[in-house]
Amino acid sequence: QVQLVESGGGLVQAGGSLRLSCAASGRTFRSYAMGWFRQAPGKEREFVARIRWSGGSTYYADSVKGRFTISGDNAKNTVTLQMNSLKPEDTAVYYCAAGADPRKYFSGSDYSHIYEYDYWGQGTQVTVSS
Repeated sequence: QVQLVESGGGLVQAGGSLRLSCAASGRTFRSYAMGWFRQAPGKEREFVARIRWSGGSTYYADSVKGRFTISGDNAKNTVTLQMNSLKPEDTAVYYCAAGADPRKYFSGSDYSHIYEYDYWGQGTQVTVSS
């Protein structure tokens, strides 16, 4: 069984920074990408950022581009999200996810969609006060 565990959430004032981390444990697996999603109250879960291990390419939602940075370690299946210049609208539960199905990878997934991921963390709350 694979578990993803997020940490680093909390309460911060607008303009501040937080760093989220995610680590995998349990059964060893190979991931092709890891990403972050978020879900605000009453809204659907949305894509935030992802990193593809092949080539190390990163991709961000327009709403966080230039403020958030994703990085990680392929060998350890860990991923970090550095969040700067936080805004109240960034308030949400943030979820870490890992894409491990080779069929999705070789079919050309860009890993910006929920269905492209196979393992999910339980989420960590980020609250940005104005």
